Amino acid sequence: MAYEFERGRDGRSTDLPSGGGVPAWLAANLNFCSRCGSPLRFGSVPGEERQRLACAACGHIAYVNPRLVATTLPITGAGEIILIRRGIEPGRGGWAQPGGFLEVDETVNQAAIRETWEETGLLVEPGEIVGLYTRLEAMVVTIVFEARIVGGTAAPTLEATEIVAFAPESIPWPQIAFNTTIWALRDWIELRRPDLRPGDGDWG
Repeated sequence: MAYEFERGRDGRSTDLPSGGGVPAWLAANLNFCSRCGSPLRFGSVPGEERQRLACAACGHIAYVNPRLVATTLPITGAGEIILIRRGIEPGRGGWAQPGGFLEVDETVNQAAIRETWEETGLLVEPGEIVGLYTRLEAMVVTIVFEARIVGGTAAPTLEATEIVAFAPESIPWPQIAFNTTIWALRDWIELRRPDLRPGDGDWG
């Protein structure tokens, strides 16, 4: 039923229609029950409003939920946005904001700080949430914080081969790695640089 409701602003970052269930690339690896080892089957399950992967032998339902990616837009004192050139897949060679997956034993705020530190060498203080962005095809929800740089020294890493501060007018839109990054940058510009309009700096 979820696909019948308004997708919301977080749905702007994906072109994949809602209601498709588990992505095929993931479903191909979900073959056996984690409780008893019997084969999983996709179909109707009593008490469930949508089809699920379930085990006919023990009744276990293999719920599949998206992962959370915590990211930041580090902003310099001059109002520039720190972006990284990704050194690994997905998006290798493209520009994105620093960030990564939330660990089970940390808060979203801690994850945003940690991932930014690991990828850039910069210590940040997350502030206002710029937005939430869903990527159905990747099974992730990305949260983007505006962040103040409070310490550290930018240095390339395996995951970030370049770390560059871009003026909002100079963002390399054609080389942005992810739709989530495009929408986060657009939302930040609307929030902090309303003097810019689509067409200024190309806006992606």
